Amino acid sequence: MVNLRGTDRRIGRVKRMRIFQSVILVASALLLPATSWSQDFAKGQDAYFSGDYQTAMTEWQPLAEAGQMDGQYGMGLLYANGFGVDMNDDQALKWYGLAADQGHAEAQANLAVMYANGWGVPQSNEMALKWYTLAADQGVILAQVSLAKMYRDGFGTDKDLAEARKWFTIAANLGDSNAGYKVEDLAGHMSAEEIAAGDDLANAWMESHQHLAATQ
Repeated sequence: MVNLRGTDRRIGRVKRMRIFQSVILVASALLLPATSWSQDFAKGQDAYFSGDYQTAMTEWQPLAEAGQMDGQYGMGLLYANGFGVDMNDDQALKWYGLAADQGHAEAQANLAVMYANGWGVPQSNEMALKWYTLAADQGVILAQVSLAKMYRDGFGTDKDLAEARKWFTIAANLGDSNAGYKVEDLAGHMSAEEIAAGDDLANAWMESHQHLAATQ
C-alpha cells in the first residue's frame, strides 16, 4: 500500500502517478479503435509525454466530458499531478472516479492510491482495498503488490497471508521481480498449509487470466 505521509506530498504523488501513466497510456492507446476520438486521444498522449500539458487537456477534456474513459483517466492524471493545471484533488477524484466506474483499471488503481493516502477524501483502507482489488484483477501489477501488502499487514481487511502470497506471486509471474523476493520473505512467516493455499489461489487466478499473462 502506498503511504507517503511525512514526505513532500507533491513529489511523492508525482512519482506514484507517473509510474502508472508512463506505462499505461501507451498500452491504452494501442487498444483504441481507429475512431476520431482515438486519434484525438493519441494527440493528447503525444502532447502529454512531450510535456505539453495544455494541449493534452485540450484534446482530452472533450473526450472526458463525452464519457470516454481514457480521456477521463487522462484528465485525472493532469489534475492529480498538477500538470498544466493547479493540483486539484476534487477534480482528480471526479475524473478517476468516472473512469474507474467504467472499468478503467489504471484509474481504479490511482483512485485506490488517493484513498490509501487520504488525498481529497478521508483516508480509507477499506476503499483503497476495494479499488486495488478491481485494478489487480485486471492485471495492474502495482495494484497487485499494494493489495498483497494490505492482506499481509491487515489494512482494510483481516490479515490473510494466503491472499498476500497469492497477489505477490501473481505480480511476480507478470514480471515484477521485487514481488518474487516478497514471496520468499513472506514464506518464512507462513505455515505449510497457508503456502499451499496461497499457491492454489495464485494458480487458479493465472489459469483464468491467461490473456493477461500472454501480454507480459
